[in-house]
Amino acid sequence: MSDHVHPNHHLDDDHGSHGSLRDYVIGFILSVILTAIPFWLVMTGAIADKSTTALVVMAFAAVQIVVHMIYFLHMNTKAENGWTVMALIFTIVILVITLSGSLWVMYHLNHNMMPMTAHDMGQLP
Repeated sequence: MSDHVHPNHHLDDDHGSHGSLRDYVIGFILSVILTAIPFWLVMTGAIADKSTTALVVMAFAAVQIVVHMIYFLHMNTKAENGWTVMALIFTIVILVITLSGSLWVMYHLNHNMMPMTAHDMGQLP
């Protein structure tokens, strides 16, 4: 019996995998594609409606976040007994509450503000 421990052997198996070169290359290629397509859509004006373009770009951004979490941050259900996923879910819930609340407040402020006329701005007597 040898007391020699392989350099890549981890004594604590609670940690997720650290990824391989193949995983990093796949993540990089997906990130480039998920950046290039929205950039092309915006620069060429391929989608005429600006709000649709914004939604498509946000969808690509959401997919890119998932790609980064899987291929670069190595987040999965096995890492640290699932606590990284729980922290991620908590973060997403807080972000959704904050962003939706902010958009709700801004919409209602904009909707309820009285429009200013040229007279109100002091341009007319």
